[in-house]
Amino acid sequence: MEIGDNIEVEETGSDEETSDSAPDAPPLRRKTGRNGGKGRTGKRIGNGNLSRDGEREISVSAGDGRTRQSDLRSLLAAMRNFKEGDFNVQLPVLEDPLLADIADEFNAIAKLNTRMCDEMNRVSKTIGRQGQMNDRVSIGPVAGGWRSSVDSVNTLITDLASPTTEIARVLAAVADGDLKQKMVLEIDGKSVQGEFLRIATTVNTMVDQLGSFADEVTRVARAWRAK
Repeated sequence: MEIGDNIEVEETGSDEETSDSAPDAPPLRRKTGRNGGKGRTGKRIGNGNLSRDGEREISVSAGDGRTRQSDLRSLLAAMRNFKEGDFNVQLPVLEDPLLADIADEFNAIAKLNTRMCDEMNRVSKTIGRQGQMNDRVSIGPVAGGWRSSVDSVNTLITDLASPTTEIARVLAAVADGDLKQKMVLEIDGKSVQGEFLRIATTVNTMVDQLGSFADEVTRVARAWRAK
């Protein structure tokens, strides 16, 4: 090689290219401290592990600090299970700030749905089977659509319970010999309609007929005594 000749140097890829082309790093190994390797919620972090309350966890942790497609697939799987009504799917709390926030919100929504479902089941037993007409749905302080759903269910219960209570009042009066009591055709400022109106009309007709029959018996008895 003489002076002045060009020297060709074959360049290799940069550190960044080498890092990007490298396979995904293994999941980050968490040190076991006082919390026993648990996240902020106290649940053990892992792929498919069960927490103490039996809730199934799906891990979306990224060992190299990046969100990988496998992480998103796991999150998508949890959302699909949630859509199918599996509210026991819980995401563990992660070290990545964004994923941690997503996990927290997902778990909060799942727990709220679980509370609503449990409350519906409870009220269906206390009212439908035990006859506790004064019981109502309550899932704690909520707002927006949750509040609207709770209010709608409680309004439905009231609308169903009010005619039943009114029928019981009239029948109790008839049993005591008071044939002047009738079902009101307006409850809380609203006229009863549909099946409720048919039942109310039938009960009131029955009371009228019983009253007419009792009056006729009394008249005949007085006429018989007059003879």
